[in-house]
Amino acid sequence: MDSPMLPVHDSKFIIHNSELDKTVTEAIDLLKKLIATPSVSRDEARTADLLHAFLAQCGAAPERLANNVWARAEGFDPARPTLLLNSHHDTVRPAASYTRDPYAPTVEDGRLYGLGSNDAGASVVCLVETFLTFRARALPFNLVLGISAEEECMGENGIRALLPALGKVDMALVGEPTGMQAATGERGLVVLDCTAHGKSGHAARGEGVNALYIALDDIARLRSFRFGRESELLGPIGIAVTQIEAGTQHNVVPDTCRFVVDVRTTDAYSNEETVGILRAALRSDAVPRSTRIRAAAVGGEHPLVKAAVAAGRETYISPTTSDRTLMPFPALKMGPGQSSRSHTADEFVLLEEIAEGIAVYEKYIGKLAQEYGWKTLG
Repeated sequence: MDSPMLPVHDSKFIIHNSELDKTVTEAIDLLKKLIATPSVSRDEARTADLLHAFLAQCGAAPERLANNVWARAEGFDPARPTLLLNSHHDTVRPAASYTRDPYAPTVEDGRLYGLGSNDAGASVVCLVETFLTFRARALPFNLVLGISAEEECMGENGIRALLPALGKVDMALVGEPTGMQAATGERGLVVLDCTAHGKSGHAARGEGVNALYIALDDIARLRSFRFGRESELLGPIGIAVTQIEAGTQHNVVPDTCRFVVDVRTTDAYSNEETVGILRAALRSDAVPRSTRIRAAAVGGEHPLVKAAVAAGRETYISPTTSDRTLMPFPALKMGPGQSSRSHTADEFVLLEEIAEGIAVYEKYIGKLAQEYGWKTLG
């Protein structure tokens, strides 16, 4: 579970259908439309159309880059810092174990079922409504809404493509299911494809150099490996060997053994430094698939974090990665729903979580404005 073990809801946000206000009702209706529109990563054009049309109808003058949709609030001033409100509208493919139609939004017992309802459709609609609430109001920072594509596959046409189009961004609020608690950091990710090299021979005669044994020695070394430095915010670097493959038949000593290492990096070392240290410790070759998913953390003195605490949010370190790791500026991750429901069959979000999400986001923007010196909002 991404979010800490805390109460999911504040009782004042518990709602019934007859009590839904216009904003929450509008958000739920938009989420139903998103669920009913398939948007698997790299195939999100129709949900991008839907979001663009909705924002245009609301007078928000949206723009589009590939399947990313974004808009600026009124009164943009380059002299002010800029806050990005970001979430993603793409989904994973539905799990084979679904018992419901993943594209049929269904409400039962206060739950809205459907693919992408929790990850991250609820965050999308709550951020959209928050942006619309504040887009014409005076704030001590510029407000930009960016709903991105290709988050689930970390694709090139998602947030990587969108950020340069947005211009200078100073900080971000990233919507992901965290139970509306504030994730102040994420570990990065490096996947190493490792190959141990030996020499083939006949197993009966004890010939050759067994590459599997070389790999096992390296794996044992990785199990006990400790780095010299540890991040104060993110803790130790995590290392897990997750796959291994060797051999062609029972009587041949394998000359190669391949294994995969999942490395959860921190800000104690760059990803490149982490790879270099591990390579030096191994006999096997180790090739990173990518080093671009970097650890990120924002300290407790940053206005993003101080505003979250002032809004009554608990802070924690997220075990999962998101587009937040690709942002070269401070960012805080917070959104409705629970990470434990993401990518699961019969995914759902609670209607009360959507109401809570909008209320907390609006409170958070107010507290952040106060952190930037404004006692009241215009």
